[in-house]
Amino acid sequence: MPAASTLSTPAPAAPRGNDFLGHPKGLYVCFFTEMWERFSFYGMKALLLLYLLKYHLFGDDAGYDLIGAYGGLVYAVPVIGGLLADRYLGMRKAVVLGGVLLVLGHLGMAYEGHAAKLVNGVVVRDETALQVFYLSLALIIGGVGFLKPNISTIVGKLYALDDPRRDSGFTLFYAGINVGALFSALICAFLGETYGWKYGFGAAGIGMIAGLAMFLWGQRYLHGHAEPAEPARLREKVGPAAFKLSRELWIYLGTALGVLVLWGTIQVASQVTLAIGSLSFTAALGIMLATLLVFLIWFFGFIARGCDRVERERMLALVILIFAVLIFFTLYEQTYGSWVTFNDRLMTKDMFGMALGQYSPTLPWSLFSMALSPPLMIAALTASDRGRDGLAKALVGVLTLGLALATAHDVVLVPQTAGSLTYLGAFFIVVLAPLFSWLWPWLARKGRNPSKPLTMSLGLIFAGLSFLPLMAAAKVSGGGEMASVWYLVAAYFILEVGEMCLSPIGLSAVTQLSVARVVGLMMGAFWLATAFSEVLAAQFAKIASVEIPEGGAIDMAAASVKYGELFSMLMWLGIGSGVLFLLLAPLLKRWMHGLK
Repeated sequence: MPAASTLSTPAPAAPRGNDFLGHPKGLYVCFFTEMWERFSFYGMKALLLLYLLKYHLFGDDAGYDLIGAYGGLVYAVPVIGGLLADRYLGMRKAVVLGGVLLVLGHLGMAYEGHAAKLVNGVVVRDETALQVFYLSLALIIGGVGFLKPNISTIVGKLYALDDPRRDSGFTLFYAGINVGALFSALICAFLGETYGWKYGFGAAGIGMIAGLAMFLWGQRYLHGHAEPAEPARLREKVGPAAFKLSRELWIYLGTALGVLVLWGTIQVASQVTLAIGSLSFTAALGIMLATLLVFLIWFFGFIARGCDRVERERMLALVILIFAVLIFFTLYEQTYGSWVTFNDRLMTKDMFGMALGQYSPTLPWSLFSMALSPPLMIAALTASDRGRDGLAKALVGVLTLGLALATAHDVVLVPQTAGSLTYLGAFFIVVLAPLFSWLWPWLARKGRNPSKPLTMSLGLIFAGLSFLPLMAAAKVSGGGEMASVWYLVAAYFILEVGEMCLSPIGLSAVTQLSVARVVGLMMGAFWLATAFSEVLAAQFAKIASVEIPEGGAIDMAAASVKYGELFSMLMWLGIGSGVLFLLLAPLLKRWMHGLK
């Protein structure tokens, strides 16, 4: 296959019949690969905090610290994965390597060991099971590091720089992420909390196998964009005379060593507190700060020596936009932290009053519809290749209808839990994605498409406003009754409007504003911002930590006050930062030098 094209020139002309439903067929390969990767990732994440608190009996602070350290590392490592893909591996090999690591990690999570128990007031845990758990997290961190930045970069390479479908393509790709997240909660959380944690985690691993298979099958639709830029350099023998191996093999061996390092790092990062004078912070935050320092040294050196004025200002605009991403996801990641514990402890779960109290815990319908989605999509693309567009569209219709019916059944008739209700975020993204995918091109045709900085500032404001319903819910629960789950539904809806404004547009900005030769690294920097947000989100969530006495009931009034204070603080953080970026929007638009 030809070398991957760079982003400094338009994509080569696509072969006849390359498009399907208005977009390159390669987009749907990336869509389904990312859908299954996110199914596995968010399926595990929906269970993670509850698993720590209820199975291994972690306290709130320790649970938040671990999910913060894990989240920080899982989004920091893409800086390395993007760099290695840019310079050596190419995106196909990087995605496959990441997929294999993810499969191993998620399947490792299925090993439970023995549940923790209290003996004379002391928590006794299965240390072997915990070490397998930490190793599994390390494998997942490494896997995301290779897969996440590179699958997004492939999407960018499928479109020419001036292709008006570019933003709408990223919006559809982002919908794929959220289709996976939606069904991961309905399937993995259901299996984990109904049959046992191992079944939820195991389902996540099987989902990743499906994603990897879809990516390998669909290579012909990527037209060489994912191949190494210099294959000969990758095969070159390097190293000491007695141990000369190909550069590619050295990368794989280094990756294995890196997983072992991460195995120890996740434990240190979540359990060790660093102190500088009167200031104390978790080791995870220290690692994030060190990573940021290295990135900033490289970044300012690169734009000073390797960029002209236009490239320099575009890169500066990009970094400022990435900072907006950091703030947004600090707020967003409460959905897997404080929102989960608040919902679990102080809110009702049944939205429609139709869930059957004696519902027999059979397999969710979503499991069957998701299992059928890869063969249906493969059949649709194959039919399109053969000129049978009517059949292809009908198959996509069947796929969509099946997913919709399964969702309706699992949402309305199956009793929900705090873990499964995390599907709400992804549900609203899936519902809103077609609207926003239509909205951006329509505004562009009218000459009214808002700039990326303006759109992202609106995303921050909506993120802040999403905490208003939860503040109202905290007042209700403070009176001694469980707050309605509809407060949570309203919060998710507002938050996801903000996410649709910010996150897919942010991904598109990376591929558009970055200098082509470092686009993978800058995509890694995008996820580095998300890494910081995970750690910061955990530190904020600890404001609302509740220590429940052994055998005791939660003090609803005291807990509600804590949650209310946290939600109020984050509301003002979102609105205030959104207004600040709104004021910066004209300057950032000038620095983009005409790019939309």
